[in-house]
Amino acid sequence: MDYNSYPKTRAEAMFIGAKYYFTGIPCKYGHVALRKTKGSCLDCLKIEWSKGYETRKDYFQNYNKTKGVEVKKRYYAANREKVIEKATARAVEDKRKYRQAWKSKNPVEVKAFTNNRRRRHKDATPKWLSKEHQIEIRNIYRKAAEMCKDAPKAYAVDHIVPLLGKEVCGLHVPWNLQILTAEDNYRKTNKLLDSPANP
Repeated sequence: MDYNSYPKTRAEAMFIGAKYYFTGIPCKYGHVALRKTKGSCLDCLKIEWSKGYETRKDYFQNYNKTKGVEVKKRYYAANREKVIEKATARAVEDKRKYRQAWKSKNPVEVKAFTNNRRRRHKDATPKWLSKEHQIEIRNIYRKAAEMCKDAPKAYAVDHIVPLLGKEVCGLHVPWNLQILTAEDNYRKTNKLLDSPANP
């Protein structure tokens, strides 16, 4: 096989949109073969695919549940701002379609997340909260939902002092709620922005 026509590095392959590249250097398992721009060397993949997976789709599904999780975590930790920027640049309608597709494919995870979120809010809601306060909370969430209808940006209700903060845990009360763009809320995560540790 003539490898001279392939890019020499992953960076070059990504730049020109090539699926494969060839360095001529053995991979960590000693194979001198083509490497996928989004993956490992082809000889490594052939060995993995020979371990009983019926199709390549089965292999990648298993990879995403095991090794892929750790790879994604490391990539996110090293490229957090880049990932957030790319995610927030997507059209609102595209994000909505993606969420709906994911929810329809993962009903168990959605139910678990919803129950956990409700439990967290319930645990953080003080018993002395009045009915007027509860109505005020509902109105804040209703306002955020209305803002999302015609706006080009998505909005979310955020706890100023996070319910599960690393420094302090806040309460689910009206004066601890604010409406942020989904982008700002995603960046904030569970940080207390006005604290000395998070200026």
